[in-house]
Amino acid sequence: MKKLVVFIITIGMLVLAACGTSDSDSDTGENANSDSDEKVYKVGATQIVEHPSLDAAYEGFQEALKEAGLNVEYDFQSAQSDQNNVKPISDGFVADDVDLIFANSTASALGALQATGEIPIVFTSVTDAVDAKLVPSMEEPGGNITGVVDLHPKAIQSTVQFIVDYFPDASVGMVYNAGEQNSVRQVDTVKEAAEGTGLTIEERTVANTAEVQQAATTLAGDVDVFYIITDNTVVSALDSVIGVANDQDIPLIVGEPDSLAKGGFATFGIDYKTIGYRTGEIAAEILAGDKSPSDFPVEYPTEIQLFINKQGAEEQGVEWNTDWDESAQFID
Repeated sequence: MKKLVVFIITIGMLVLAACGTSDSDSDTGENANSDSDEKVYKVGATQIVEHPSLDAAYEGFQEALKEAGLNVEYDFQSAQSDQNNVKPISDGFVADDVDLIFANSTASALGALQATGEIPIVFTSVTDAVDAKLVPSMEEPGGNITGVVDLHPKAIQSTVQFIVDYFPDASVGMVYNAGEQNSVRQVDTVKEAAEGTGLTIEERTVANTAEVQQAATTLAGDVDVFYIITDNTVVSALDSVIGVANDQDIPLIVGEPDSLAKGGFATFGIDYKTIGYRTGEIAAEILAGDKSPSDFPVEYPTEIQLFINKQGAEEQGVEWNTDWDESAQFID
């Protein structure tokens, strides 16, 4: 019996010693999996609606963080084109104590800023960050927010001049959601650029995607050209406008290459994946603790390019101009 007790005590001591060795290895990290020690960053990502341009920006954002070597856990939420969903999404991110918010649209950025003055916010797909009151100035954003806008300073002026050059004295039809601040700003800029050119602007406003086709149809009999800016509501229902443009032989000018690829005729556009990627580079430095949002001026896209969809031109009865063979980049 005495020998049995000694045997049990001995076995117990060996087991404890083995456990102690395992804990020690884990603490020193000599045999531990390095992934288990890597910080996981929580990023709340939100956009007003899902459509190709915004989706491309989000893809670029994620790609930049991956290439920066950061381990990121994303909580992606779309507002489904409903303004009432915008702030609750960001409120949820704040409640979850995310490390950073990626706001992919003007409405999403405003919702995030209303929800927190502490959590870093980086935005893109915003047309005018100052006019939207996201930042006091492009050069010194201050506070907890910065990003990359999606409107090159010369994009609208270049587009209006393109219409003047190739469709002189045209009546230009525009459909947009007046509830989207970025859209109102763009339409105002189009009007300013069109002053003294011989162009006239005809507008129809919509509140949701279901109204887009009717708005385009009512314009069709009165306009020579459609110009659809980067309005999230209308772009989400762009097929409706494309259908009207094709049926009525009305050239469809759009605000970015993704809409062009769907069936538009021409755009002076940017690559949304590129601006999303640049936003991700900024976010990576913020997450790593190297900088804060206030250290980054709000940036513009670096360049624009004339893009033309030849099939869209044919579908919309556009008479081809040989100038475009040299000046444009073509999208199928």
